[in-house]
Formats: sequence, C-alpha cells, structure tokens
Amino acid sequence: MAEEGSEKSNGGLGSMDSMESRWVYQDEEGSEIGGDDGGNSPQRDSDDEEIVEQKLIRTGPRIDSFDVEALEVPGAQRNEFEDVSWGRRITLAFQTLGVVFGDVGTSPLYTFSVMFSKAPVNGNEDVLGALSLVLYTLILIPLIKYVLIVLWANDDGEGGTFALYSLICRYAKVSLLPNQLPSDARISSFRLKVPSAELERSLKIKERLEASLTLKKLLLMLVLAGTSMVIADGVVTPAMSVISAVGGLKIGVSWIEQDHVVMIAVAFLIILFSVQRYGTSKVGLVVGPALFIWFCSLGGIGIYNLIKYDTGVLRAFNPIHIYYYFKRDPTKAWYSLGGCLLCATGSEAMFADLCYFSVRSVQLTFVFLVLPCLLLGYLGQAAYLMENHADTTQAFFSSVPSGAFWPVFLIANVAALIASRAMTTATFSCIKQSTALGCFPRLKIIHTSRKFMGQIYIPVMNWFLLALTLVLVCNISSIYEIGNAYGIAELGVMMMTTILVTLVMLLIWQINIFTVLSFAIIFLALELAFFSSVLWSVRDGSWIILLFAIIILLVMFIWNYGSKLKYETEVKQKMSMDLLRELGPNLGTLRAPGISLVYNELAKGVPAIFGHFLTTLPAVHSMIIFVCIKHVPISVVPQSERFLFRRVCPKSYHIFRCIARYGYKDVRKENHQTFEQLLIESLEKFIRREAQERSLESDGDDSDSVEEHSFSRLLIAPNGSFYSLGVPLLSEFKDTAKFISEVNTLEEPSTDQILDAEQSLEKELSFIRKAKESGVVYLLGHGSIRARKDSWFIKKLVINYFYGFLRKNCRRGTANLSVPHSHVIQVGMTYMV
Repeated sequence: MAEEGSEKSNGGLGSMDSMESRWVYQDEEGSEIGGDDGGNSPQRDSDDEEIVEQKLIRTGPRIDSFDVEALEVPGAQRNEFEDVSWGRRITLAFQTLGVVFGDVGTSPLYTFSVMFSKAPVNGNEDVLGALSLVLYTLILIPLIKYVLIVLWANDDGEGGTFALYSLICRYAKVSLLPNQLPSDARISSFRLKVPSAELERSLKIKERLEASLTLKKLLLMLVLAGTSMVIADGVVTPAMSVISAVGGLKIGVSWIEQDHVVMIAVAFLIILFSVQRYGTSKVGLVVGPALFIWFCSLGGIGIYNLIKYDTGVLRAFNPIHIYYYFKRDPTKAWYSLGGCLLCATGSEAMFADLCYFSVRSVQLTFVFLVLPCLLLGYLGQAAYLMENHADTTQAFFSSVPSGAFWPVFLIANVAALIASRAMTTATFSCIKQSTALGCFPRLKIIHTSRKFMGQIYIPVMNWFLLALTLVLVCNISSIYEIGNAYGIAELGVMMMTTILVTLVMLLIWQINIFTVLSFAIIFLALELAFFSSVLWSVRDGSWIILLFAIIILLVMFIWNYGSKLKYETEVKQKMSMDLLRELGPNLGTLRAPGISLVYNELAKGVPAIFGHFLTTLPAVHSMIIFVCIKHVPISVVPQSERFLFRRVCPKSYHIFRCIARYGYKDVRKENHQTFEQLLIESLEKFIRREAQERSLESDGDDSDSVEEHSFSRLLIAPNGSFYSLGVPLLSEFKDTAKFISEVNTLEEPSTDQILDAEQSLEKELSFIRKAKESGVVYLLGHGSIRARKDSWFIKKLVINYFYGFLRKNCRRGTANLSVPHSHVIQVGMTYMV
C-alpha cells in the first residue's frame, strides 16, 4: 500500500520507474537516443539515420508514455446496479429467486432425512434438538456470515473465491505471475484507498505477503482449493436436488422403486443441462414465479403442520435444546452435523452468483422471503415428526397434506431443477474468473446476455458437469451418501471463503482486530466441526467427489505453475534492444507495406520469438506493434483506458508496444476489424500526445526557468484539462487563466521548430494510415515449454506431459481473436525451463 499511497498523493502520476532520475544518450541536437530498461522507455530519436556524436547525460524525473496514456479518460467505471430505481430493485429481487436461491430453497427436501439417517429419533427431545441445530445453522451461516458480511466483500459486484483473490491482489502484490505494472493502479476502476496512519496493521500484512513467496503460494493454493470445491459443488448439487425431489414418488406411488427414481432423475438432469445455454436473465424471469410459489408452499405447509400437530416445536428457538441434544448422545449428535449442514447449502451460490444481481436485491429477498419460509418449513416438518417418528426417510413429502401432494411434488421438482441451474451458473462464473487470472486452461465462453456481462455459458464445462453428475447418480443412488458428498464440497469452499474474507477485513476494510478475530474464530470453528463430521463418513462413497475436487485442484495448479514458468522464461530470454538497433530500421530484412500485430504475453521487453519471425520470414511489415493481452485484477477496464502504448525503438523503426488491458469480467466481443480500428485510433492519439509533450518539453531548456516554473512540463488531455508531467497535477490550480498566462511567459519555440514538429507528426500519422490501408497481419507465436534434462522427474512429468496436454487441448489464440486464417502467421518456439 505504500507505493499506491505515494502515487495518489502525487496526483496519480508517480511511479517507481518514472519518478527516478535516469541516464540516457543524447545527440548534438539534444534528442535522446536509446533508453533504459531494455528499451522500455519511449524513444525521442529523429528520423535522421546517420551516426551522430553521443554523450551520456542524467535527466530528471519524467513520466513514462505508458502512464501518460492512462490519463486519457477521467472518471470511474460505474457498477451496473448502482442508483437503480426501486422498481428495478424489486424486479432484480424477483429474478434472484430463480437464479440465486434455488439451492438453499430446496434444502428442506432432504435435510431432516439425512440428519435422522445418521442419528435415529429416540424421542421428541431429539426432534427439538435437531430442529434447534438447523434453525441456528440457518441463522449463523446463510444469514449472518453470507448475507450480512461476505456479500460486502465483493469485487465491484463480482463474488466468489477468485473475486476475493483479485481484490487482495489489487491491494498487495501477491500474484505469482510477474506482469504487474505501475500503470495498472491508475485504471479508474482500480479504486485503491490509502490506509490511515493509525492502522499500520494493514501495511505490515501487505509487506509480509509481498515479501514471502511461501505465503503467496499458500494464498493461491487456498483460492484454488476453494474454486475446485465450487466446481465439485456444481456436480453434486444437481444430483442431490433432483434425486431428492424425484424420490417423493415413492410416497405418492407405492410401486415406485429406487431404480425408477434414478432413471427419472437421469432424464431430468439431461434436460436440465441441455437448456443451460439459455440466458440467465430470461430463465430468471421465467422460473422466478415457480420459486416464489415454492417458497410460499414451504411457508404454507409449515403453518399447516404447526397448527395441526404441535406448536410446541417453537421452543427450539431456545438454544439450550442444542446443548441437551449433544449431552444425551454426543456421538450421535456429532454424526448428525453432516446432515444439518445441508440446510445451509447454496449459501456460497449467493456469493458466487452475485455478478448477476446487486447485493441489496439478494439481501432483501433472503431476509424478507427466503429465510421466513425456510424457517416455517423446518418448523412444520419437526411438528409432523413429533407425532410420526418413523417417517424420517421422506420427512418433507410425508408431512405434505394428502390433497396437496401432487401439486407440491410438481413444484418441488421444478425447484430442484432450478437449484441445480443456480450452482452451475456459479461454477461458470468461477471458471471464467480463474481463466482470466491465469489459473485455468482457456475454454470457449458464450455470453448469454447483451445487458449483463457476467451471464455466461461454457459448453465444454456444461457437458463435463453433466457426465460427472450422471456418474455420481448412477453409482451412488443413496440420498444419504450423496448428501455426505454434498457436505464435503460445501464445507470446503465455505472454509476458504472464511479465510479470504478475514484477510480482506485485515488488509482492505481495516476494521477492529477483535471483530476480525471474532468472525474468523466463530465461523472457522463452526465449519471445522461440520467438516469433521462429514469426513468421518467419507468411506461410504462420497470420496468420489473429494477425488474429483483434488483432480480439478491439480489441473488448476499445474496450469498456473506452467504458465508462470513460461512467462518467467520469456522475460529472461527477451531480445536486447542493442541487437534491434544493430539491425537498423530495416531490421536486417525487407519492410513490406502493412501492419504486423505481434501477439505475445510480455508486458515489458521484446519477446525472443520475434527473432524467429525475423529469421524465418523474408520480409516484415513497415509497422510492427507488439500486442500484449493482459488481464488485470479488476472486474472491468473502461474501453477508453483499454490500450497503453510506447515506442520500442527510435522513430524511424516504426515499432510500438501495446498493452490491451482486460478485467476478468470484461467481454471480448469485438471482431478483429473493430479491434484493429480501436487500436489504430488509440495509437494515433498516443503519437499526437507524445508530440505535444515533446513540444512542451522544448520550452523548458532553461534550467532556471524550470526551477521557477513547475509548469514547463505539462500535458493537455482530450477534455481540455492541464496535467503536469511532474507533480502535483495542475488540476489543483483553481485559476486556469493565471496558469496559462504564466506558461506563456516562458521562452517560446521558434516558428520553424513548430512547423518541423507539425510536419513530423503529420508525416508519421500519414505513414500509419497508409500502412493500415495495406492491411493488418497477425503474427502469433506458439511458445511451448519443456523441462531441462537435469530437472527432477516430477517436474519433467508435470511440464512435459500434464501441462503439455492441457496446453495442447485448450482454446487456441486464433479462436479467441476471430481472425481469418489468411491474416495469420504462426511460428513455434520451445523454451527449456
């Protein structure tokens, strides 16, 4: 946080690279030649190519052209749910029923059945104790933890474990991929805050995280473990919800057996995953009424059973019954914890699905509709069980009045299908976030809504989840075994969320340490108690879901590990600027008309694969732009702040670097023509502003004048604002007219110099337009990695086989770019790591 704080106090322009003095070469006319950091600084060479006398001088602080470009558009990206009307909020709240609350809403179908399968009822006191346990689990986990606390830890409207990780990465440099740039922190939607002097705790935590590689790896492993559990949840939720709903047939039809239930459940699951590709907002409006009817049915049946059987179950709100429950038979009560947790399933979906809706809409719907109906539903079931201890195998359907059985059975199955869809959409969101942050192989992502960027569908993952769900249903048809697997997946992600939110509280929210410790201790202790219960029964078949989560975790870790090694190797082997300068403006070959977009992953430096292009191709294009598609740890990058440019070589080489920045929620819908147009327009703006900066710098040759006037280095933004290229921002000056008059008192350049600068600018812009008319070609480098011969066997196995297999089968760059094959040239290169 120290660097971000200094940048903010300097008007958002300072950085460690740009604010320090540097050594450069200068010719007789005073133009700079070359640059530091391997050619990463902007070049100031003239078009004259003959050798001139050079001298080494030390310059003062100057703003990098990369960082100046980020000033182009003021203002921040707004959350799409900010300042919505109450009517819109009510509509969103209604849609949340069909997308967010389906999972937690179907939990009454199986919670008591699974609880009492592990701890049979021996009397009314057992029913009261189990009911009290369920009531307070609902209050503590879904309500207090998620609705009142965790939902506020969202990353600009995005939820889930990777959104939390992204939020932490913004405030501390904990990402293992070394592609962070100071300019990233000046994206308008970054919105960092500087900690107060009294709260040095967050600074110490930040410094400790950034200095320790072990802590960085541990944090990443926690995030990957949580995400793998979410994906495993996407497998077990449809299995549990559908098979428990269809199981009600055994109550309504006497001849129905478990095999029939499994066959019907398989058919329902196939239909469910087949319609998954339709938009979430459309489906939310369609199934919202169905879930509304379902919750009303839960509440109505609960009130009916309370009146008919026993209103004495209301005593369960006294937590003393939990104490009595454990005191009578601690082992049996401990076994029942795994089933009790099922009442809170879907809590994580509320957070992971947050990208589809606003925090307020989720909170309002849960507090005023979902929670009251759930409480009434469980109270009604308990009232029925007080007089029917033997009907615990199908507690919910047994408690339904006979006249309402078939309507309730129908709406229960619809609700179960909707619940399955909710967790699948949450899985898609987590996979997209992890892909953007370099922790999952690239997959085809389809955006199902034109209004909301977060609503996505991943075909490969959809059918993969379907296959695994069918395997789970066909091999573990018992609702009790599936319920245990469900508990493992839910608790895994819940514990990871607790740890990450605790870190957010310490690092970002900077709240009282006792509040943070209370949150961490209470919820971790509670979740560990539940987890110990479900792990004890892992041998009954639920180990399959644990194995699947471990496999997903290994896939994500191997992909991140291989990507990190590949990037670090490319950084080490990047081409030197001296070599490019020795080749000359023609780069040792012919320069054909046109523009080459050389795609690479390096945020700094010229990739080594460009040397392969030079040695392989008989000619290169007259203009070369190195394009790096970079994902930054924020949800959205405003379109106007998408591109950053800088020169790679002297002006006569016509070589630039462009970083195209995307957030993990951003949609890359533009086709290649639109992308090219946006890129060229941004490049022209950069060149104009560079010329503007250069002309303003020429005013300040008199060192005394520079000391007297801090205005000799300024930038005029497109909106007309004046920015100092030093510090502080000139926007702090109230009297702009006075400022302009003081600037005009400086020594003005001659008319000939102004004309030469304008002619040079127009000449370069004309060159760009002609190159664009000649065509744009995409040069793609396929860099693969292989482990060195002297590497450990495990490293060879991971890199050469596992990572190689994933990279070979992930989505190719050409598919992401949507570029015709006639415009693409590909060259392969292998790095030894």
